[in-house]
Amino acid sequence: MTAAAPTRTRFVLPPGRLATEPPEWRGRGRDDVRLLVASRYAVVHEHFPSLREYLREGDVLVVNNSVTLPSAVAARDGSGRRFPLHVSTALDDGRWVVEARRPDQSGPDFSLSPGTRLALPGGVELVVDEPFPDAGARPSRLWSAVVSPTVDRARYLERFGSPIVYDYVTGHPPTSYYQNVWASEPGSAEMPSAGRPFTAELLVRLVSRGITVVPITLHCGVSSPELHEPPAPEPFRVSESAAAAVNSARARGGRVVAVGTTVVRALESVASPDGTVHEGAGWTDLVLSAERPARVVDGLVTGLHEPEASHLDLLDAVAGPELVDKAYEALVQGDYLWHEFGDSTLLLP
Repeated sequence: MTAAAPTRTRFVLPPGRLATEPPEWRGRGRDDVRLLVASRYAVVHEHFPSLREYLREGDVLVVNNSVTLPSAVAARDGSGRRFPLHVSTALDDGRWVVEARRPDQSGPDFSLSPGTRLALPGGVELVVDEPFPDAGARPSRLWSAVVSPTVDRARYLERFGSPIVYDYVTGHPPTSYYQNVWASEPGSAEMPSAGRPFTAELLVRLVSRGITVVPITLHCGVSSPELHEPPAPEPFRVSESAAAAVNSARARGGRVVAVGTTVVRALESVASPDGTVHEGAGWTDLVLSAERPARVVDGLVTGLHEPEASHLDLLDAVAGPELVDKAYEALVQGDYLWHEFGDSTLLLP
């Protein structure tokens, strides 16, 4: 299932608004970021720990417990050319999905083709197979590749990989800076970054207010910050207990607040038209938009997305285009910072 990139002009992102380093590197805590709260009633400027004031007893906060793997490795093709390779995910048949990058990390390298052999550290070789997820796509950013010898992706990357870092980030933050406090299931190529500002202290405060915190798993693949493509199929799991907690909260009149677009994608992939959530696992190719609105998610904690980002369509699916546009107008005017180490938004339609 695919979706076209947004066509309307959302906003203009002024220069100097990308968060270039973790707040900890500026002598602050990971929760010391700003929070814009946008609802049908008002737009309010807060700091992230104030999130607890906008959630109430009976609400359920759904988080993505995927662990971020150090998914960038050095690759060399048959001509001896060296370049970064991002390992997006592992398919059920053992093949890896990868993205070749230009040596200066300025964007994807589209030079891969079927049969290309890539040498990786540790004696591992990849043989490029076909474009992913559409085998007939040309050119393609993502390719499946046969791995030889067979290795466990997570263990291999922990030894030979480094975190995926894009050119707006200065320095080289270690993998620990790309983990959420609840991360427990290894698998993501990039951080489910909406959860980054949460601390253990804030979670305790939320639970003490009668808010239920429920984990699901969706392993994030390699995004497309340059091309703004909709997300490719990603593996996910919503457990029976998670589904029951969400359904119970809704039956009692509580709100389902997702932490991140990945959580929305996972929950909506197992939601019936009436909003009932079922246990489920596998691969989701669901792409949400205003044409396919959210059925179960009532609110969303999310980072800040660029004007062309396909994520904005998902925000429309949860909060509606009018509220999303109002929020982003306030974010631009309010000097907020974008991307994984930046500020946050709480959308409560």
